[in-house]
Amino acid sequence: MTSAAPLLLVTNLSLAEQGVQVLAPLSFELAAGQRLAVVGASGAGKSTLLQLLAGLVQPSTGDVRVAGRRVMRPADALVPGHPGVAYLSQKSDLPRFLRVEQVLRYASQRPAAETQRLLVLCRIAHLLPRKTHELSGGEQQRVALARLLLGSPRLLLLDEPFSNLDRGHKRELQQVLEDVGSQLAITSVLVSHDATDTLGWADELLVLHRGRVVQRGTPQQLYQQPANAYVGGLLGDFSLLHGPDRPDQATAALATALLLRPEQLRLTRSKTAGQPGRVRAVRYQGGYYEVEVQLAASVVRVPASAPLAVGAACTVALAAPGWPVPLADGE
Repeated sequence: MTSAAPLLLVTNLSLAEQGVQVLAPLSFELAAGQRLAVVGASGAGKSTLLQLLAGLVQPSTGDVRVAGRRVMRPADALVPGHPGVAYLSQKSDLPRFLRVEQVLRYASQRPAAETQRLLVLCRIAHLLPRKTHELSGGEQQRVALARLLLGSPRLLLLDEPFSNLDRGHKRELQQVLEDVGSQLAITSVLVSHDATDTLGWADELLVLHRGRVVQRGTPQQLYQQPANAYVGGLLGDFSLLHGPDRPDQATAALATALLLRPEQLRLTRSKTAGQPGRVRAVRYQGGYYEVEVQLAASVVRVPASAPLAVGAACTVALAAPGWPVPLADGE
């Protein structure tokens, strides 16, 4: 039995501008209904990749196919883009001074019952009488998303949808995107500079650094086994254990440091079950305290339920030794 053809197929796609390699050649594919998050620091090439997928920018090499059809580029058509591909930019770009109901009515290609379902799914049914310029940033993004979904796209491209949103509106949009993915099963690619926003949403993450793919895998794989400190830092806090502080000194020659997440470390009363250290700083984080500890050769950050006095002696032990990640020099 042969597997189904991918809905999105990217082959040798790259972009160079004025002799500068903006995006190195990359290839990947997505199955129907799959959700991919493209993450990386500012300038990594994330939005450029999304624009190439949408056919908005002319690539230097390669092509993009959706459901077997090649995505048209600016050199191929007067109006770039592709049927069945919806692109949500960082700004909603809604027409001003129209009621939300008017904007959505002009865009809809779905029966009335499906339209109503989408309004509820995007949490905008109560906004229909409002004019677009009266909406908050989060409301505008949800209306813009609904307008795209009313066109029945097969591939949804989301360019930094959470940027410039306050915490409440970001959480609401995250939940909407989760519901859209689970209920409509639309293949989606989402770009975000904050990778932690994508951990609970994405089936896979693709990490870019200076236009090159650094690592691709499930959120769990990249969180627990980052390829280097760059990937590790994108996905959350970590500490590096150096030389004499490593619990596996017998293999210390294999790497200079071990990367550990905060939940892998704990403070202990036993002086024989860990590494001795001294408290450098204590920071209140809401539900816990972050204790910064100076060990023999490393500085680590350890979660604690109660604060310790700065300068106090303490002992740090591994709480979950199953997946410390060795990093070589320069990583």
